[in-house]
Amino acid sequence: MTNPYETDELLNQYLAFHYGVDYFDVPNYPVRCAQLCLEFMGNRPRRKALDLGCAVGRSTFELALGFDTAVGVDLSARFIDAAQALQKGNTLNYFLHDEGDLGRAMQVSLADFNYSNCSQRVEFLQGDACKLGAEHTGYDLIFAGNLIDRVNNPTEFLNDMPKRIVPGGLLVISSPYTLLTEYTPKENWIGGIEQHGKPKTMLEGMQEVLAPHFNLIREPLNVPFVIRETARKYQHSIAEMTVWEKRRAD
Repeated sequence: MTNPYETDELLNQYLAFHYGVDYFDVPNYPVRCAQLCLEFMGNRPRRKALDLGCAVGRSTFELALGFDTAVGVDLSARFIDAAQALQKGNTLNYFLHDEGDLGRAMQVSLADFNYSNCSQRVEFLQGDACKLGAEHTGYDLIFAGNLIDRVNNPTEFLNDMPKRIVPGGLLVISSPYTLLTEYTPKENWIGGIEQHGKPKTMLEGMQEVLAPHFNLIREPLNVPFVIRETARKYQHSIAEMTVWEKRRAD
């Protein structure tokens, strides 16, 4: 099966999702998520941020506005190529579908945004969030946006986070929990299931895995987003954002 995140269709959708206009008065999702991450950091050090599942890079650029360095990692080579091209100052063309074969040619460049002073503090890497290299340590913040329901093994992913984050640092996870077996085998689901005759949510599953090293430091937050598919079809989703602080005793 072709990875949908390597197709022209998804690349077009995500360039519009990250850099296009807002719909139905719903704020730009990558921007809003990054802004919330910066708010949650408070007075904590802002040296290094890691944006896992960064797609075409908007949230990484936004994080760089408040961090010394920001690294964006995504499994899709097409997405990372696009983010790197934007970082280099290139203008990208994409197609905004309206109806069938009809649509409009669109363009995006960083010149359209306020990133001129931070783009050189950003690095984009193609990679698997569950198989990060040893160099990915010492982060003050890790943001995983719309990722936990797309990794093959959420438990493996979450168990890898403590060694990546400094004591007192934050892990921020945002997801609509659209669990699908084509991305995560059913046996690897940590929530959205019945366990011992009782419902178990993704939040409960994450708490179970993260509890040895992290504290949930605020109530979960709903963050809506809209992805335009055509002129008359939109995905309107509501992600749940959770904020976890790595305990300083670890």
